[in-house]
Amino acid sequence: MGAMPEEIEGLVDLMANVTEVNIGMRTYYSGTLNGNKVVVVFSRWGKVAAATTVTTLVLHFGITELLFTGVAGAVDAGLNIGDVVVAQRLVQHDMDARPLLPRFEVPLLQKTYFETDEALRARAVKAVEYLVESRHLHQLTENRFLQKFGIEKPAVYTGDIASGDHFFSNAAAKHRLVEMLPHTLCVEMEGAAVAQVCYEYRIPFVVIRTISDTADEHSPLDFPLFVRHIASRYSVAVVKAMVS
Repeated sequence: MGAMPEEIEGLVDLMANVTEVNIGMRTYYSGTLNGNKVVVVFSRWGKVAAATTVTTLVLHFGITELLFTGVAGAVDAGLNIGDVVVAQRLVQHDMDARPLLPRFEVPLLQKTYFETDEALRARAVKAVEYLVESRHLHQLTENRFLQKFGIEKPAVYTGDIASGDHFFSNAAAKHRLVEMLPHTLCVEMEGAAVAQVCYEYRIPFVVIRTISDTADEHSPLDFPLFVRHIASRYSVAVVKAMVS
């Protein structure tokens, strides 16, 4: 599942025996990738949309594991644009049922964080590390795009990702998040909701995010260019390496 349409376009091009099914205003592409049966779909944006999409994958298509890719804004100061974060845990930063429950705890589940599958996480990290060390990621796009976004040698990180229906575009909001959730590496708008659905249906999953901006006033202005020429190509290469 991809958080951007450009990501799934690249994967569909690699698939064989592709068929399309339209459900709930989404197009699901079924076929094979490296001999494995797969379903590829654009999650749509936001927690509700992404949760709806993964629920359809589980109930209609009977998936047995989920790989979710997309972009994210850096919260940790050590992250650079072009780095890749493989989630270990995901939390909904806008979940707040106080005083009934502690802040960030999901009602009825007694959980604040949802952890990704250990084996899938290890496969994702291994795939990204190989693509970085072999400089394959640099071969996926032109140098002018790498230079535009200041990408020299991407690094892979494992840690916490915070999700919520809020796009971070100023430093003050980011700093408030860090004060509340100090171990957060990056922020996005879908992962933790997807994680909750996978947890409830017992589906192994992993979330892989490419850092597209710094979640503040200094975020790059040409977001579509980054997605098309950097993030989408990263995602396709990582998924292709994992599904082998």
